[in-house]
Amino acid sequence: MKLVRGTRFCGNIYPCSNFNEIGMFDIITIGTATRDVFLTGAAIKVLKDPEHLKEIGFIEGEAECFALGAKLEVGEPIFTVGGGAANVAVTFARQGWKTAALVRVGDDEAGEAVIRHLGAERVKVLAVKDAQKHTAYSTILLTGAGERTVLVYRGASEGWRERDIPPRKLQARWLYIAPGNVPLNLMQKVVRQAKVRGIQVAMNPSGAYAAMGAVRLKPLLALLDVVVVNREEASLLTGVEYRNVRGIFKKFDDLVPGIAVMTDGPRGAFASDGRYLYSAGIFKEKKLVDRTGAGDAFGSGFVAGLMRKHDVHYALRLAAANAASVVERVGAEAGILRQKDFGGKRWRYVDLGVEPL
Repeated sequence: MKLVRGTRFCGNIYPCSNFNEIGMFDIITIGTATRDVFLTGAAIKVLKDPEHLKEIGFIEGEAECFALGAKLEVGEPIFTVGGGAANVAVTFARQGWKTAALVRVGDDEAGEAVIRHLGAERVKVLAVKDAQKHTAYSTILLTGAGERTVLVYRGASEGWRERDIPPRKLQARWLYIAPGNVPLNLMQKVVRQAKVRGIQVAMNPSGAYAAMGAVRLKPLLALLDVVVVNREEASLLTGVEYRNVRGIFKKFDDLVPGIAVMTDGPRGAFASDGRYLYSAGIFKEKKLVDRTGAGDAFGSGFVAGLMRKHDVHYALRLAAANAASVVERVGAEAGILRQKDFGGKRWRYVDLGVEPL
């Protein structure tokens, strides 16, 4: 694992010199929190017609559809909380870490529901309430095969300002950032201030951030201790061809001083500390119910594992287990593992590999 030069670390990779100064929380998550509703029903169909759908803008050649003008029956709505910062906060809390979440919500009932939910998960909510915009809201149309289309209203989650993230709020050993559409210049300032104070920073860049490319993001990436992306984002961000795993990580080694992690769907995941390329397979889910939140579960599982043990393979195993458990339940948080769950026999073995980068 690559660490910042000249920094001495104890036990769980916390900087020894600053341990007492930043010890209020083990980790604070920053980013989005949403009120979600999941809808299912036989009337929601999956249409696969690459020849015609690609012509009208459906890049994958697949679509969810239902009859125009019809009144359709759906199953009982399932109301949950989602959003990157909320989802990962639940992982850290269930893994036994003292956790806070810094999120923007509306001054409305949905915002209160988000706060109550996270509080019940033993997450301290550092909420910024927006009196002008409503809490972010997602409607997820879920198929029987676990695929989904998400209709998103971003609302209050997009209004981040510098005064929303004052340094005094960031009393933690780690930050985990799911930036959404937080302005890049603001995020760079927040991360820079955190690093000056000895805080470790992990980030799961949003699609909007990945689309900015390596040149624009380089000053931010150079500050990160862990970055987690999927394979498409990794290719987009580094400019390296999708199939060239080693090339992607060599580029990451130039950009990120810490650990780079890349998820690869059913093929597992890879991680690099700049010297070695680690790989991990997947835990097969018992039944694929809903893919929502699998990426958040993996990223937060990896960092939670790294916080517990200075061991990339252990972190990859916890990440893979957390993601597999999440897709077996509806919503991004219901299946998140607790610390005692990970000790079970089911999660003991997964294919792991390592080779020089």
